[in-house]
Amino acid sequence: MICEFCEGKTVKKRAKRQHWLQGKLYIVENVEVEVCTDCGERYFHAGVLDVIDRLLEKEHAVKERIDVEVVSL
Repeated sequence: MICEFCEGKTVKKRAKRQHWLQGKLYIVENVEVEVCTDCGERYFHAGVLDVIDRLLEKEHAVKERIDVEVVSL
């Protein structure tokens, strides 16, 4: 794949993703992503995002819970 920002090449990797669904924030680990080797831009394919949605919409194991602060400027 070619990066739409810098035209660099991307490589497949695994990464964490912050994912919002129905007003809740999730951190999903081990997500397949294309990462530009030049600028670092990340591309998540729609099919991967659909898999995440389906996983989170049903009963799923929770590895860890963390507190997140929300602040306003």
